Amino acid sequence: MNIGEKIVLLHGDLTEMDVDAIVNAANNDLQLGGGVAGAIRRKGGESIQRECDAVGSIPVGGAAITTGGELRARFVIHAASMQLGGETTARALRSSTAHALRIAAEKELRSIAFPALGTGIAGFSIPECARIMMREVMEHLKKPTSLETIYFILFDAPALSEFEKAFAELAAGGESQGASQAGRK
Repeated sequence: MNIGEKIVLLHGDLTEMDVDAIVNAANNDLQLGGGVAGAIRRKGGESIQRECDAVGSIPVGGAAITTGGELRARFVIHAASMQLGGETTARALRSSTAHALRIAAEKELRSIAFPALGTGIAGFSIPECARIMMREVMEHLKKPTSLETIYFILFDAPALSEFEKAFAELAAGGESQGASQAGRK
């Protein structure tokens, strides 16, 4: 199986994914306020916030894992691409994506679903986010990993289109083949 067959791009609701882990677009204080984090708290229950409180603050660019509470996903990996109330940087996005993938592999998870980290409240550019996250995922998949399927669950058609473009650009560079078409539903 080539790298591209392990990447699936979909328009949908991250909190409805039946995967081993979903990734939260987190702040480094792990406060589940608005956006993706708020949706995770509402659907997954307050137990996720309690677990985040027990973890405490993590470095920007880091990630931490909690259970999935009442979500279909067994775990939530909180990728801290910003400070509470702050903005996301390319460096923090790259690092938090890589950390989330490492945590998933360390836990021997087989499936993970990402949103477009940092593009909501934190205001990061969707096209740049797509390129950074896709590159990190492709680099991760070049090494031994337990991950068999990595989903990008995008909140609207324009975001999905940007991730499809980023995949196509990286695939054209010889890094992989086929995810945009093979993985679309």
